[in-house]
Amino acid sequence: MENAIEIVVWLFGGVGLLFVAYLVGSSIEAAHFRKLAQWEQELSGIMVSDMKRVPPNWHIAEASLVVGEAVIATDKYKVFTAGLRNLFGGRVRGYETLMERARRQAIVRMLWHAQQYGANVVWNVRLETSTIQGKRQGKSGGVEVMAYGTAMKVKGQ
Repeated sequence: MENAIEIVVWLFGGVGLLFVAYLVGSSIEAAHFRKLAQWEQELSGIMVSDMKRVPPNWHIAEASLVVGEAVIATDKYKVFTAGLRNLFGGRVRGYETLMERARRQAIVRMLWHAQQYGANVVWNVRLETSTIQGKRQGKSGGVEVMAYGTAMKVKGQ
């Protein structure tokens, strides 16, 4: 009988923990997306392109490498749902939003550096990603995204 009670307590405790992780994680994620939208709007005056060649009619006054990095951690709910997806297959939407947040944050940070430099264009933008391993082997703890490009002060664009 005691084992059954322990199992019930563990089961509902685990579900409670997942529910709390879902609520807290969703709240943090939504707030981060709102801040990202605000920052992107503030930095919208800087042109961003992944093209390698600069148009021939542009006059480049100065250029410099700019970099932005972001590391976003997973929460217990995302790890749990991703584990279920591994069993049955399909899209892991929780990790898609994790990657989107990290990508957008890295680009924003890159643009902040370009703004400090006085650039009006960031050209040849590239993204690099890596996974941060959790405590247990094979469990993802988060993702890192690095955005980099050439910040330029362009006249006559």
